[in-house]
Amino acid sequence: MAAEASVALMHRITNIRLPGPLPRDGEQRYAIDLDEQGLICRIEAIGGEAQQEAQQTDANWNGDWLSPRGVDLQINGGLGLAFPELSERDLPRLEELLELLWRDGVEAIAPTLVTCGIAPLRQALAVLRQARDLHQPGRCRLLGAHLEGPFLAEARRGAHPREHLASPSLEALEERIGGFETEIALVTLAPELEGAAAVIGRLRELGISAALGHSAATAEQASTGFDQGVAMLTHAFNAMPGLHHRAPGPLGEACRRGGVALGLIADGVHVHPTMAVLLQRLAAEQTVLVSDALAPYGLADGEHRWDERVLLVENGTCRLEDGTLAGVTLPQLEGVKRLARWSEAPSAAIWSATVAPRQVIGDATGCMDALMGRPLTQLLRWHQKEGELHWACAA
Repeated sequence: MAAEASVALMHRITNIRLPGPLPRDGEQRYAIDLDEQGLICRIEAIGGEAQQEAQQTDANWNGDWLSPRGVDLQINGGLGLAFPELSERDLPRLEELLELLWRDGVEAIAPTLVTCGIAPLRQALAVLRQARDLHQPGRCRLLGAHLEGPFLAEARRGAHPREHLASPSLEALEERIGGFETEIALVTLAPELEGAAAVIGRLRELGISAALGHSAATAEQASTGFDQGVAMLTHAFNAMPGLHHRAPGPLGEACRRGGVALGLIADGVHVHPTMAVLLQRLAAEQTVLVSDALAPYGLADGEHRWDERVLLVENGTCRLEDGTLAGVTLPQLEGVKRLARWSEAPSAAIWSATVAPRQVIGDATGCMDALMGRPLTQLLRWHQKEGELHWACAA
């Protein structure tokens, strides 16, 4: 009798699609059961006849997609806060930013610390550690930090300040992260630099992922880096050699090899829409959408400060005064909507921001894994209207 009562309390939602990276994904319909606590306890594929029956129920989702919230592995700040400049007095505003990110559909971020001085870096890591201890429901969760630098190729440094670049060595790494090893999830470096191999090896020992970025590596040098443990490309296409039919570069080698996550900024400026779509079609299961949002995220366009420099923001694109492209102020899920529009593959676009990043950090093996045991209040519902993708909280 107890089992029968439990079943009676369950609520079923039908005619749902789940996002996936491949063209055939996203067409299968599912029924989802919620237990008495409102948590997803079963996900079941349904056939054509069951889909027709589902059309008659109030719980029919009409083929809308259900996904986890976004996970952003590259975001540099927001509401005027630049993560490398954090101090304890910034904690209240950091909490506001995490609430904004949750409202913007993002569940977790790897706060990204671009190349800066050693003292500010360590201070920022200490503040982020404090902020993790203050986590509350309704706020975006802080993953380990993403150190973007300082072991970068000078010729590909982009907006990173030259004076704070460093040659890779175990001593330089320890000087920066000693005591904060468990607070770091990802380090972006140029694997072709002398000393990088030892740093990559040490990061692997510490359980920290290494990414190739701001690099002049050839395909051969990138391949060596991948063999050593580099598992991701930071903002694919940007600050690295491009694809060429006689020089495939890091991106071509990553696509050929497979299994290397490809961070993509889908704003239409960092990467032309055509190239973003080609990347998605070439390496759908590797594509991971990131925002690369800077401190003015959540603020109006205009002139903003970035360390000692001026940042000019127009239509969500951030540039230094000399025109160097620096980042964006667009939410991560805006990139999903744009990529879906360009590619006409909404399922894959949703997957690349909500499921793919979880695979990078080992948080889930797939969409079903990411949904099981979750309440709808933590998830997103996506639908298309007149060719445009829209999202809302699933409950």
